[in-house]
Amino acid sequence: MPNSSNSPRRRSIRLPGHDYAQPGIYFVTICAQDRRCLFGDIANGELRHDATGLLISSWWEKLPEKYPYVVLDAFVVMPNHLHGILHITEVGAVAGRPHGAAPTLGLMMT
Repeated sequence: MPNSSNSPRRRSIRLPGHDYAQPGIYFVTICAQDRRCLFGDIANGELRHDATGLLISSWWEKLPEKYPYVVLDAFVVMPNHLHGILHITEVGAVAGRPHGAAPTLGLMMT
């Protein structure tokens, strides 16, 4: 959804000029729209994932199948956001992309 002129503009925490397709260890945080609890809830002090939360966990675990140069580290799905650490071990080319261009971290998350 495009950013409306009445909406506050969030400051990007991305490093200007950094190529997020390059090898490195990346900490990823993704929040649900409006920080709504779309991935589960907490009851009696325990996190309970709903179907969406389980789907997100499954999707994360399959990243190395799609991108063999990605190694996963810690990952947690909370009711309204997720955190994960992944390691891009080398620049990876993907068939069908122009000139075998490596996908960026952002593209991997879509």
